[in-house]
Amino acid sequence: RMQGLNAILLFFIFVCCIRGKKMRWCTVSDPEQRKCAELAKALVAVLPPAAVAAFARLSCIRVSSTTDCIDRIRANRADIVTLDAGEVYSAVKQFGLVTIAKEIYSGGGCILSVAVVRNSSLDIRSLQGLRSCHSGFRWTAGWSLPLGFLLSRNYLNWSKEQPLSRDVSTFFSASCVPGAAAMAPTLCSLCQGQKSYIRQKNSHCEMSHSEPFYNSHGALRCLRSGAGDVAFVDHLALESVQDEFKLLCTDGTQAPLSHYRNCNLGRGPGGGTVTRFNFRKIASKFLLTVQMLFGQRGRERRRFQLFNSSSFGENNLLFKDLTDKLAVLPDDMDVSQVLGLDYVALLKGLGHEGSSLEDSVVRWCCISHAEQKKCEQWALNIKSDPLVCVQAISMRDCIEKIKRDEVDAVSLDATHSFIAGKCGLVPVVTEYYGGKCVLSEGSTHLETDVLPSVVGVAVVKRSSRNVFMGNLGGRRSCLGHMYSPAGWLLPYRHTLSLEHNSSSPCDPNQVYNDVFWKGCLPGSQGNLCKVCLGGTVEAATKRCADNHNERYYGNMGALRCLVGDPSGKSYGDVAFLEQHNLLANILGLSSTGWAEGWTSSDYELLCADGRRAPLSEWESCNLGDIPPNSIMTRSVLTARVHDFLIKSQETFAANPNTEFKLFESLQYGESDLLFKDATHCFMHTRHMDYRTILGEEFYSHAETVFNCTHSDILEFCNQDVCSIF
Repeated sequence: RMQGLNAILLFFIFVCCIRGKKMRWCTVSDPEQRKCAELAKALVAVLPPAAVAAFARLSCIRVSSTTDCIDRIRANRADIVTLDAGEVYSAVKQFGLVTIAKEIYSGGGCILSVAVVRNSSLDIRSLQGLRSCHSGFRWTAGWSLPLGFLLSRNYLNWSKEQPLSRDVSTFFSASCVPGAAAMAPTLCSLCQGQKSYIRQKNSHCEMSHSEPFYNSHGALRCLRSGAGDVAFVDHLALESVQDEFKLLCTDGTQAPLSHYRNCNLGRGPGGGTVTRFNFRKIASKFLLTVQMLFGQRGRERRRFQLFNSSSFGENNLLFKDLTDKLAVLPDDMDVSQVLGLDYVALLKGLGHEGSSLEDSVVRWCCISHAEQKKCEQWALNIKSDPLVCVQAISMRDCIEKIKRDEVDAVSLDATHSFIAGKCGLVPVVTEYYGGKCVLSEGSTHLETDVLPSVVGVAVVKRSSRNVFMGNLGGRRSCLGHMYSPAGWLLPYRHTLSLEHNSSSPCDPNQVYNDVFWKGCLPGSQGNLCKVCLGGTVEAATKRCADNHNERYYGNMGALRCLVGDPSGKSYGDVAFLEQHNLLANILGLSSTGWAEGWTSSDYELLCADGRRAPLSEWESCNLGDIPPNSIMTRSVLTARVHDFLIKSQETFAANPNTEFKLFESLQYGESDLLFKDATHCFMHTRHMDYRTILGEEFYSHAETVFNCTHSDILEFCNQDVCSIF
């Protein structure tokens, strides 16, 4: 009886939604054609005759490659095909198709890219000159992720004057990259498919199972046969591989195949099914139905298995064999939501959409009117690649804009570097605050393992005799800006008042709201915005904005907040800021016309033990060390941003008398614009990850805080395309 109800249900699905339409599945090999034909037969067997008549059964369209499938679907000569995510992107962005479903595997909706070798002496850092086997041209695991990694580490150089495929063909001595024949025929030299001048008979280097080295299983076949030295494949293909192979890890070591979770070149979205826009509803209903019948938990799974190709002599026919289920997508999902912002930005960076003006410029993120002015002067004074200055409203906004591929780079303080690292951005160079920058012979940048830090301090007016650490309850605070290391992350760890000691809640916002009567923490809200002043007429902005337009923002802003505005109103009792440019900022109060007559002797430091000390004793009286700022970008842009910064530095070093100074800001009425004013030069840290730069103590502290503090930017970054379906 239940079977009868199911049949009636399916009948209504097809009659209502398909209305006599044919469903034409595009296949790229004889085995795939056979599996498709078996699916068609299974549908006829399990559906009542009226339902079969209603959708005129499934037909299978055999073509030469997945590229042909995209062309056929566009031209209404086929309807549906499953593609690698790299091809999905091209199908959507360049050919106007839509994604209707994603493959979901046991570990989620993503695949890991791994480099597999047989030779125990090979190293990921020295692949140049080897023979390479790739699953497919512009495929996620076989092309985009490994090349993105090689470019980010500068192991592979890309001149940008020609397509990336040309430089890849000279990097490896020989390759098989199915699908690359049109762009770079030399990348097909190892492929073994049949060559023919007749299009339908040619399978050499095609995206088809007729090319023996096609897809991840084919790339492993290429490696096993001895044709190649390294194979770039997805981790799902490792299930069928013997232990004779090893993985190449990013740190230069090798690991067993089972260690792919920790030894891989990155992760990206899995396969997706595409169709025409006007066919999406019908195709979606069709996929829901075949999955309900023949999926892993399908009612008719004994008759036909949608995600199993073993009986057809090939792997991954119609879908990947390790697919757990299909996630049918809503109609209005943008391709960046389907594939993920990081992956889409990677494809753009690799020239997936062809060359554009963006490829020759660096887009720098500016968070205020003053930063924009300084950035524009920078752009006018350099002789390197063009610089474009893009306005944002906060450091958090810059991180989001880099993630969305709207800007390329920004210098971030330690806490924001932590956030950016969690968001998948990577450091290019680090600001160096040590002594004079002495470069080694022939080097263009400073290389040292000693990362200079700055310290956070609590500053009060000397005249405020009854203000100490431990009795700050009910005072007015000047806190720099939201997430600033000195103004937000460090102070709450100390005993600010007798009621709130260092074992108080781990959310700094809560601590400051409880301890202080009111304050100025730009980027915050409520009582912690009441001391803030807002912007000038020139940079009119609302009070408490998280950028220099708020006159109490940052190190200079916190000092202004402590002194009060020029009329003497609206000020705080204690300022939390960085020590590195404190004396210069005190002088700047007078030179910028903010408040005259103040000298360093008018201020004192609050020490953690309750003492007060002169500003000169900051080394023994501070709130803790702060790691240096890092310039962060997307991984595929590290080489471009690095070269741009080094060329800028060289330009200004060669012209010391130029009016523009990269590491000076007071002429713009602020401090620490674009970079910290304490910076002497850029330090090479592209070989280090953000966690190493921050240091384990700071990293662990930040992680503890953000585990119990709501953060919109981390919430945005944690939208994991691998697990949201």
